[in-house]
Amino acid sequence: MLITGGKGRTRSSEGQMASRKHQVAGSGEASRCNCTALRKTSRRISQLYDTALAPSGLKTTQRAILAEIGRSERTTVGELAEALVMDPGALAHTLKPLERDGLVAIAVDPDDRRNRLVSLTRRGRSKLAETDALWAKAQRGFEAAFGRVDSEALREGLRFLTSADFAATFENALRAPGR
Repeated sequence: MLITGGKGRTRSSEGQMASRKHQVAGSGEASRCNCTALRKTSRRISQLYDTALAPSGLKTTQRAILAEIGRSERTTVGELAEALVMDPGALAHTLKPLERDGLVAIAVDPDDRRNRLVSLTRRGRSKLAETDALWAKAQRGFEAAFGRVDSEALREGLRFLTSADFAATFENALRAPGR
């Protein structure tokens, strides 16, 4: 993949990634474990976004939940967990402070009493709108550090990693006889 460096220069994103490797603080001998690398990256980016969102009083995970509810309106905890690629129990735990603070409403589904319906309250919509500018600033910071084109490519790759196709291929590889 080619990216544009300043003044019309192009270089491969692999080359850019390699040059960034030397900028990593304390990189030493990096782990070859993809899971470890993704978890470290997720924690670091979450820390940076949490700092950007701090004036709102929300953490990145809380804002992501509010945004997903806002996109899907009334949804069950199970559907919301699936959309966020979260364990329903962990999501239920994370929803409690949002419900306590009046940002979400959780009600029994009248069609299936085993399910809980989650929706944004008026206060939740207002809080989500309040965080939009802070989130946009965090996005700009990320793209300034990582590059706009690389950021788009990263999001595309991450969408694939959360897809059913990736999970199926991964699980098939685990079942295959091999080394």
